[in-house]
Amino acid sequence: MVSESKIQIITFYEFKRLENLAEIPERLRAAMRENSILGTIILANEGFNSTVSGAPENIRNFVPLFEEILETNIKYKSSFHAENPFRRIFVKIKPEIVTLKKEVAIEKGVGTHVSPRKWNEIIRDSEVFVLDTRNDYEFEIGTFERAVNPKTGKFSDLPRFVEENLDPEKHKKIAMFCTGGIRCEKFAPFLKQKGFENVYQLEGGILKYLEEIPESESLWQGECYVFDRRVSVDENLEKGNARDLSLENKELSTDERR
Repeated sequence: MVSESKIQIITFYEFKRLENLAEIPERLRAAMRENSILGTIILANEGFNSTVSGAPENIRNFVPLFEEILETNIKYKSSFHAENPFRRIFVKIKPEIVTLKKEVAIEKGVGTHVSPRKWNEIIRDSEVFVLDTRNDYEFEIGTFERAVNPKTGKFSDLPRFVEENLDPEKHKKIAMFCTGGIRCEKFAPFLKQKGFENVYQLEGGILKYLEEIPESESLWQGECYVFDRRVSVDENLEKGNARDLSLENKELSTDERR
């Protein structure tokens, strides 16, 4: 059992149509202030993308309030740290909850999810092109065996990598992953729209994989970059040893999260 003295960090998102968007931010900020919750919540007409932190009992109180305000039930990935990795409350409306700058029919991603338990089998297949959809500085800290680095500086650069390097006629199977799943939720259907037939995305992302797969079975190599002051987490979802290879203040880098 995790000590109540530790800070709990939860990550969650959902693609869903949000109505009356302008009324939501202050309600969320109030719920965060009332429960001593810090972190980032990005809102858009297409949904929400969040990482927040607080004492475990405060997280337990905050989650149902968030669900009531957004009229949803969230599934979050959780980790713990001795100190709070965030210093402020940041709730903002943006054009997208993760910035691809391309029109995507999210429903085309149905059927592309692969559970962490089946992921190893997928990426061990020599016919599968394993694509790390994250940025170059994230790849350098850690990635999966056989993963290709697209060498992007931001998520919206990824379509150009596909245009220049991938062909639906040659690349029959593509497996992709990101930190918590949200980038793949957009990019899997994007690839389907481009004519790639067999597309797989790691459900729950790297964080869910590390949570469920024992280190003895893991094909993950290195540490996982996270967008807060921890910089990275290790195989046990504890603070890693990586130094910050991107912006000094990760709380400002909200467009490239997960």
